[in-house]
Amino acid sequence: MGCGHLFYSTLVTFSVALITYNIIISANAPLKQDFPNPSSSSISVDPVIEMPLERSRRHGAAANKRLFHTAMTASDSVYNTWQCRVMYYWFKKFQNGPNSEMGGFTRILHSGKPDKYMDEIPTFIAQPLPAGMDQGYIVLNRPWAFVQWLEKADIKEEYILMAEPDHIIVKPIPNLSKDGLGAAFPFFYIEPKKYESVLRKYFPKDMGPITNIDPIGNSPVVVGRDSLKKIAPIWMNVSLAMKKDPETDKAFGWVLEMYAYAVASALNGVGNILYKDFMIQPPWDTEVSNKFIIHYTYGCDYDMKGHLTYGKIGEWRFDKRSYDSVPPPRNLSLPPPGVPESVVTLVKMVNEATANIRNWGS
Repeated sequence: MGCGHLFYSTLVTFSVALITYNIIISANAPLKQDFPNPSSSSISVDPVIEMPLERSRRHGAAANKRLFHTAMTASDSVYNTWQCRVMYYWFKKFQNGPNSEMGGFTRILHSGKPDKYMDEIPTFIAQPLPAGMDQGYIVLNRPWAFVQWLEKADIKEEYILMAEPDHIIVKPIPNLSKDGLGAAFPFFYIEPKKYESVLRKYFPKDMGPITNIDPIGNSPVVVGRDSLKKIAPIWMNVSLAMKKDPETDKAFGWVLEMYAYAVASALNGVGNILYKDFMIQPPWDTEVSNKFIIHYTYGCDYDMKGHLTYGKIGEWRFDKRSYDSVPPPRNLSLPPPGVPESVVTLVKMVNEATANIRNWGS
């Protein structure tokens, strides 16, 4: 563990030099930031791909509910705000549905000040990183915001679902975590083995094989509240260190903060059930089926015959980036015949939300 402790000391020294911790939180019980001993890990087997059978059988047992708190970080931009409003609309629709273990909800607003949607969406105000520290990579505010929320908020639930504004919940979500493991969606582009030489700067060899780092980001992830309290400060520190390092920044680009969470989770001995059915990402995933979340991160472009024209603006399109300065209007046109179910469902759900949210577009 000598190398690991040396790394941690260096990392914390770096982070403290960057962040004045007296603006984080003045709490009686600060977040523990020690690296865990690898031998203390609760993982006895490699994470599995599908939900364990006995867990699925317990979904209907109300007496055994393990509620989780849904939390998403957001800026106060028009772009983030309309997505948050749609996301929260669908959260409320499914919160008390069959098999749901969805507890409370918080938008962690890292603008440092309230906005006019405080009464519509349960909100915690977090301070942004000091000016210039994110180096134009605004996502670095996400781990910093979670550190503040976990330190200050009174979170009743023992589990947390980390979600994002561009998630739409399509059915009630049970607690997919199990036996000390988190539950996370595996991303094909998070490849720890491919980038082992880079990741060893942050995950020393004495912490275990590089395969201990799961191919995940921080969202969607269901994880124990106490585990996340340990993970979050290291996630923040690793994110800052990665962004500071030119080699790492070049290697990971816009998914840097996702790698940082995966590393922080592994450093704390928290493995994850890699649950492929957690969400879909249209247009590449074409069916909703038994999934729980639609993640509309990609643009959906089609010609009027229903053929995908990705990389070229389609005759029909839905792309969240088209609405970066103004919310989408109510009653968006539906896709032409032949467009996959996932895209049709996405647009219908956006339309239902905007039709029912008061003062939409105001």
